[in-house]
Amino acid sequence: MTSEKQQKHVVVLGAGVIGLTTALKIQEKEGYQVTILAEQFPTDPKTVKYASLSAGAHHVSIAGADPIQRDIDVETFQTMWDLSGPNGAAQGCFMRIPQFEYYREESNYDTLKLMPQFAPLPEDKLVPNSVAGITFDSVNTDVPVFLPYLLSQFLAKGGRMVHGSVVHINQVIAGGAGAFTGTEKTLQTPPDAVVVCLGLGARFLGGVEDGDVYPVRGQTVLIRAPWIQKCMSLSGGPDKIWTYVIPRKNGDVIIGGTYEADDWHPRPRPETTKDILTRVLEICPEIAPPEIRAQRAPTIDDVYPIIIEESCGLRPCRKTGPRLELEWKETGAKKIPVVHNYGHGGFGYIACYGSATVAANLVEKAFTLP
Repeated sequence: MTSEKQQKHVVVLGAGVIGLTTALKIQEKEGYQVTILAEQFPTDPKTVKYASLSAGAHHVSIAGADPIQRDIDVETFQTMWDLSGPNGAAQGCFMRIPQFEYYREESNYDTLKLMPQFAPLPEDKLVPNSVAGITFDSVNTDVPVFLPYLLSQFLAKGGRMVHGSVVHINQVIAGGAGAFTGTEKTLQTPPDAVVVCLGLGARFLGGVEDGDVYPVRGQTVLIRAPWIQKCMSLSGGPDKIWTYVIPRKNGDVIIGGTYEADDWHPRPRPETTKDILTRVLEICPEIAPPEIRAQRAPTIDDVYPIIIEESCGLRPCRKTGPRLELEWKETGAKKIPVVHNYGHGGFGYIACYGSATVAANLVEKAFTLP
């Protein structure tokens, strides 16, 4: 066992799905003590600032033929597939389910050909406004269950958590997580490395201020429909709108969605909810209660009574794609490695475990450089 004096102290900024998986991955390695420093944790009340709690989180990679992103997405899927299996450590966090993907235009889905039970859909099985479709087995993540699971795993392995709002990265480099709370000596010690997993916050963090980061607002509707036993989405076209139906293990279903770039509006719009219900009913009339469908064609008025919640989140997108890299920051006479892992947009759950591996390897690389 490595003594505490020998351990490398790492502060991870951000406790969304990317921050949690990254912190857990590093904490699991020998010789590291990790502290998550974040303004919002998954156990806190839900806000638009914390996008991870608003995600649909079905695993549908858009890596196409990109080998780096493919490896990240495939590792994440395999990890979730193992966790969700009959003997998996987190069965309750996931739902294994057939996925049906429909496209408004021809698409490159090379990576999806690696998924279990992959098959193209015949023309007579396509939904309205689609020109192609595929099916495969995948996993849906029940995010209100999965995020606390990740946090509990991290804490159980010796990780620490601190609430704090960081204005400039030099605050952390100079004072560690202890600059924001408490008197514990190990938290007051300046860290040996910092990992930035702030999502949209990377745009505003002093010393980072990544102008390529921008929000893409997504609005969803959560309904109670335990009879839905398939996951589906329709995507593509110039508007980039994804219409999707994502069941969860507990019988709730997330339907959506929207793709509103640079829209900072923090609350659900009623007219958008109406549009979502209209679009989803067109491709999946099964969201309406069975007793209504047995009598007539359903309308959106039949779905309103089973709505549990309307919500929205600001996806942390980045113009040049996710940032996964190592840089060195100097403050005074101190120079420490800073690893960046953010900008995954609406695909954080698809990339979380794989990108965490890349980030953890970059941390290790920093400590082995001459």
